[in-house]
Amino acid sequence: MSSGRTAQLRMAVVMALCAAALTSCAGGALGQGRSPGYIVIDALTAASGADPTKFGGTLDSAVLTMVKQQVNGQQVSVPTVFGDLGQVAMHLNLKDVGSAASPTAPTANNEITINQYHVSYARSDGLNTPGVDVPYAFDGAITATISGSQAVTFSFDIVRVQAKEEAPLAALRNGGGAHAISTIATVTFYGQDQTGHQVSVSGTISVNFGDWADPSR
Repeated sequence: MSSGRTAQLRMAVVMALCAAALTSCAGGALGQGRSPGYIVIDALTAASGADPTKFGGTLDSAVLTMVKQQVNGQQVSVPTVFGDLGQVAMHLNLKDVGSAASPTAPTANNEITINQYHVSYARSDGLNTPGVDVPYAFDGAITATISGSQAVTFSFDIVRVQAKEEAPLAALRNGGGAHAISTIATVTFYGQDQTGHQVSVSGTISVNFGDWADPSR
């Protein structure tokens, strides 16, 4: 085989490999962004399970709460573990907004149904081993449909009960506020529009774990 023919064959192989790589990358990108709509998170808040009506932009997560109960006719404090709640408000936008004179409006096909979420935790000091430095990440299921530009609000578990019974959170019990683990929780919501296009969006919130003072109960 001539050197020229060999060079042509090599070039053909290289071009085929490049084309395959580009197709793979493009397919992944298209799979993440082919929906004509996208979700905007308006607010991501959380509330301690020990005081579940008080949502705020930062979560002080109590690893143990003493709850007053009647036992044999006497009021005693019972150690109790609560999971914590997250709450998100989100709305739908269209990628093609149209013109000022003729704006584009979402249709029923553009409605996005959220069906799953993922929560992970990270520390600013870089110590991020799950089960050692931070709680384990987890997935949860939820169903909420976003339509039009009006915000939809729904709640979900942002800290599971079992996380407070595992390392590293269990070691914070009876340690008081001086012993705490400060993290940033990233919550990613997954769903699809009514024609099957996949959509996802992420938000973050500070979560500080400790044996905080108990609310009045």
